[in-house]
Amino acid sequence: MVSPLAYVSPKAQLGKNVTIDAFAYIDDNVILGDNCHVFPSAVIGAVPQDLKFQGEETWTIIGDNCVLREFVTVHRGTASKTKTVIGNNNLIMAYCHVAHDCVLGNNIIMSNATQLAGEVVVDDYAIIGGGSLVHQFTHIGGHCMVQGGSKVNKDIPPYAIIARDPIAFCGINSVGLNRRGFTPEQIHVIQEVYRLLYNSGLNTTQALAQIETTLPQTPERDYIINFIKSSPRGIVKG
Repeated sequence: MVSPLAYVSPKAQLGKNVTIDAFAYIDDNVILGDNCHVFPSAVIGAVPQDLKFQGEETWTIIGDNCVLREFVTVHRGTASKTKTVIGNNNLIMAYCHVAHDCVLGNNIIMSNATQLAGEVVVDDYAIIGGGSLVHQFTHIGGHCMVQGGSKVNKDIPPYAIIARDPIAFCGINSVGLNRRGFTPEQIHVIQEVYRLLYNSGLNTTQALAQIETTLPQTPERDYIINFIKSSPRGIVKG
């Protein structure tokens, strides 16, 4: 259902059972998946707020079952990556901003007024508290929880709870992991990884080597190791 008071570009592609409420604006080159709901005054696919943008053809791609609440803004990509991508089953609350060339996974919650700068990556099941500001090029790992009002200027490793000012590692998101069916053994390995990383007195390189030689190889262990090794910005401190 598309409200007669909404604007949807003829160049936009809408999936099945999509709801577009009054005064929402869906610009050119938007692909919106099935069962999405765009609330009043949201703007999807507007040109990016990037001075390097020269009108090149770029895209905004949003998956299935996403909810974009009032006044959400999602900008299309630039020549850098050519598209802004939001996956499936995401809840993006009122007044959030997703800037050009961001890539969001699945089952993410962005609480009210969270602001993502350009080329931010957010992995599956991350929860970002309201009013958080995320620096450009930052990577937020899966299954983490970021306290509201955080100023995120370092990469956030998977499964972590991040809080305080300046932000710091404050433990693992064990409640969220339990809710999502992680076993006690999986959670124990994650805890041990972060114990060595943050509480052993080793630097990051030494801690990663210790993790690889002393802890069993699991998908969770390897996700954390690979995340840290591929982080050009460096991860948040303990």
